[in-house]
Amino acid sequence: MLAAGIDIKNKITTLLTDQMLKQDYIDRKERWARKMAGKEKPSIRSTDRLPPGQHEVHNFPVLDLGIQPDIPLDKWELKIHGKVGNPVALDWKQFTALPQFTDVSDFHCVTTWSQYDMEWKGVAFFTLAELVKPSDEATHVYFKSYDGYSTNNALDVCMDDDVLIAHTWNGKPISKEHGGPARVIIPKRYAWKGAKFIREIIFLDRDLLGFWELRGYSNTADPWLEERFSQ
Repeated sequence: MLAAGIDIKNKITTLLTDQMLKQDYIDRKERWARKMAGKEKPSIRSTDRLPPGQHEVHNFPVLDLGIQPDIPLDKWELKIHGKVGNPVALDWKQFTALPQFTDVSDFHCVTTWSQYDMEWKGVAFFTLAELVKPSDEATHVYFKSYDGYSTNNALDVCMDDDVLIAHTWNGKPISKEHGGPARVIIPKRYAWKGAKFIREIIFLDRDLLGFWELRGYSNTADPWLEERFSQ
């Protein structure tokens, strides 16, 4: 009798958790839709806008692996595949023909600097997800770059209203030194989670550590929790 009661309680807890996660996803998608329609101003995630251990800067420092690949637009390609129903390989014309999304967000580097109100334009991750149709098995996303870099994120992290593959920064094409022609922007994570020089997005049914994650950096990388390095 006691076991049956515990089982029912666990099922109710699981149901409520699933409902909360579903509602959170709906809320994110609604925020993104309002932004796409120009009806919502960028929101500040934290009442303390500057994450712990960070300081505000007004320039854009350059950090990379020491390789800045020169990728002509007519040679650029973005492959999106893995646990999806509709894998694609987009050339630059196809990529920029997708619905365009402009967002303003803050940028936090693990090396302790932050810059506020950076304007990015590109293709929202929501748009790409709708295009490729992730399967129910997909739980993580693995990003690969033209310079050999890689990084990983939970799918839930990427499915947010401020995540995009950007080609424009503050009204100008993203320069090579800052990861152009296109780079990933995930404002709620330290910047290394947003791959520069993006060339491939793979939806996975498991977590796969990227370049810095394999070298001692945090796998979750939340700036407000100061998750800089693995425990």
